[in-house]
Amino acid sequence: MINSVSVTNIGHIRSVNEDSFSVVKLEQGYTLGIVADGMGGHQAGDTASRLAVETIAADLYEVSPHLNPEACAVALKEAILHANRVIYETASAHEELHSMGTTVVAVLLGPSGGVIGHIGDSRAYKFKNGTSVQLTEDHTLVNELVKNNQISAEEASVHPRRNVIMRALGTDADVEVDLYPVTLEEEEILLVCSDGLSSYVSAQDINRTLGLTGVSLKERAERLVSLALDAGGEDNITVVLLELQSEAPGSGTKELSL
Repeated sequence: MINSVSVTNIGHIRSVNEDSFSVVKLEQGYTLGIVADGMGGHQAGDTASRLAVETIAADLYEVSPHLNPEACAVALKEAILHANRVIYETASAHEELHSMGTTVVAVLLGPSGGVIGHIGDSRAYKFKNGTSVQLTEDHTLVNELVKNNQISAEEASVHPRRNVIMRALGTDADVEVDLYPVTLEEEEILLVCSDGLSSYVSAQDINRTLGLTGVSLKERAERLVSLALDAGGEDNITVVLLELQSEAPGSGTKELSL
């Protein structure tokens, strides 16, 4: 059984939380976790991320049971592309929402594995045996510079244009979705988060927090958010944790806004 926890916080600086998220246990035995980090003036970012989460969740709510990994990937990709059309068409029809967009990272996970769909710089990690591995690749200017050996990873973390997104959901009529197969074994944790966490909390602190023993999944998620707030909290922060357990946890999906 998959235990899931969701936590979001507006942070210390922003007046609006432009992150949206959802964790849904589907009747067919899948768990769907989504995090979207919106961008755009006024309420546009908030609108874009909300439309992304609502559209993807609605499309996958009645996904067929017992899909093989390839079929899971097709279903998730189609839902994300539908969300892209919804956001793009909504922005085109309303001047105040012009150029709005959002990142998205979504996990569709069944008992035998699943898939991650990703656009932007929100991230998915897998934590096992004290170490986390980033499963997604940021669609950012600085990541392209790092891949081309123009700057180092250390330089990327302080680069003045480190927040420039190269690919987003809803800003163009067509978009490419990155897909990653994923499995989850007992005691492994999937972390899905906005860059309000990953940009402010080091990999070492993430690993240390996720590896805490005798601490509930909920408390570990809350501690991750607290670490981001202590580091400045200059962005909205959203954390989703998914953990495969051999026994059903005492509480189901949790959603907490601090």
